[in-house]
Amino acid sequence: MSGLRVVPTWRHGQERLYVCLRDGRNVAWYDREAARVNLLDEERRDDVLEALGPFMAGPVTVGPPPVPTPAELARLSLHPDDDLAPNRPGEALLVALDRDPGPAHRLRPDPRRRALLAEQTVGEALDRLDGAGWHALHSIPLPGGDRIHHLLIGPGGLFALHALYTRKQRVLVADPMVTLGRHEPQPLLRRVRTAADRASYALTAEVHPVLVLTAPATLTTVAPPREVQILQDTNLPDLARRGGVLKPADVEALHAMARDRNTWGRV
Repeated sequence: MSGLRVVPTWRHGQERLYVCLRDGRNVAWYDREAARVNLLDEERRDDVLEALGPFMAGPVTVGPPPVPTPAELARLSLHPDDDLAPNRPGEALLVALDRDPGPAHRLRPDPRRRALLAEQTVGEALDRLDGAGWHALHSIPLPGGDRIHHLLIGPGGLFALHALYTRKQRVLVADPMVTLGRHEPQPLLRRVRTAADRASYALTAEVHPVLVLTAPATLTTVAPPREVQILQDTNLPDLARRGGVLKPADVEALHAMARDRNTWGRV
C-alpha cells in the first residue's frame, strides 16, 4: 500500500481531489473539470494514479502544475482588504443602508433602495456572463466619493456601466440630460462618460460608457448620445456576443489590475 489518501475539496465552486501523505502534505491533486492530475512529486506518479483510480473516469492529463500567469500571481499577492472582486452589486449602498436604514415609515420610498435594486438587477445579469469569458466588478470606489457601478471586462472590451432605476417610467434622453417621467432633467450622461474616462486612465485601456435602464415604460432619444451606449437590463447578454478585441490573457491581466483597490487611488 502507498499510504496515500484522497481528500475531496471545493475551490471556486469546482471539486478538486487532493492526494495527501500520512502527515497531510499534498503530493498531487485531480481537477475533474480540466481532467488533469497535477503532480508535485514525479516519483510518486504510479502511487498517485493508483489512489485516484476509483475517482477518475475517462482519459486524463498527468503532469506538473501549470506555471501561474502574471495575472494569477498578481491576484495571489493581493491583500484581501484591497481585493474588489468580492464586492456585491450595490455594495456601497448596502453598507450605507446598513449604517443608516432611515425611518421605518416614509411618505415616499427611499431612493437608495430603488438605486440598489437597479444595481442588483444589472449586477446579477453581468455575473451570469462569467462563463463566457467575461469578468464583472461591482461598486468600484473612486477618489472624491464617486464610484463605478459596474465594470465589465471580456473579449469584447471594457465597459463602465451605470445602472438607473426606471421601472415603468418614461425616459427621455437629450444628451447630456436624462429625464425620468416628470422629474427634473439631470446631466447623467456626463457622469457616465466621466466614470468611463477615469477607468480608462486607471487601466490604460479604452473603457466604453454604458447607461443601463431597468424596465422602463418607454425610451425616447432626441439624438444618438455621444459615445454612451444606452441599454435595457434585458439586453445585457448581447455584450457577451462581442469579441475580437481582447485576448484571454489580456482579459485576465486587466481583471487582475481592476480588482486591486490601489489601481483606483490615482484617478
